[in-house]
Amino acid sequence: MGQADPDPLFAFLCRMGDNTLVLGHRVSEWCGHAPVLEEDIALANTALDLIGQTQMWLGHAGAVEGKGRSADDLAMLRDVWDFRNLLLVEQPNGDFGQTMMRQFLFDAWHLQMLRALTGSSEPQVAAIAAKSVKEVQYHLERSGEMVIGLGDGTAESHGRMQAALDLLWPYVGEMFQPDPVDRAMAAAGIAPDPSGLRAGFDAHVDAVLAEATLSIPEGGFAQTGGKTGFQHSEHLGHMLTQMQWLQRAYPGARW
Repeated sequence: MGQADPDPLFAFLCRMGDNTLVLGHRVSEWCGHAPVLEEDIALANTALDLIGQTQMWLGHAGAVEGKGRSADDLAMLRDVWDFRNLLLVEQPNGDFGQTMMRQFLFDAWHLQMLRALTGSSEPQVAAIAAKSVKEVQYHLERSGEMVIGLGDGTAESHGRMQAALDLLWPYVGEMFQPDPVDRAMAAAGIAPDPSGLRAGFDAHVDAVLAEATLSIPEGGFAQTGGKTGFQHSEHLGHMLTQMQWLQRAYPGARW
């Protein structure tokens, strides 16, 4: 269970960096296992983009914190209850359709957030967002095309994509629920109120899912607890065990 975050800016930067770190690691798990070579390369490149963004977000978080921790320290030496990522990104890859649905839902939120952050009152936040937004625009175009192709494909692919949407949709609501950290960032002009991003997200996602012949599940239940660190799913701890074991077993190890 996470603790209250005393520094909202540090917490916000960790949220952005933890999202890209955890999803980047998840996507990298496809390397050498994707259905075709082209997808293997595309997924590896997406993972690299996300890890590169992580370096910037967590690097800035370490500077703001002022305790001498680097991006690597924050990525590899924190325990599960210190992570502030959305629950969506820590969900397992599942089949290829589930991975692409998770990517699409995250990309649709991520692009909205980064576009807003390019106007941040905090210069380094604006600079990181401006550097990342083109990559994420490409991610969203690709994941959206894949959702349409598979959703409006064969009966088998359509069924798998609808099952993926049904499974992952309850994790969407957390993206848009503001908490004290979000309110502090919005009041300082550093980041938008996340609830203000919902309309743009819905407009894009609704259009893509309609073309994919997929139906959004009924009900407004939202799984929460990831970005506050209050309660992650069991999946994050297992993932961190694999991601961090080398640095934990051999502290200070370098290539």
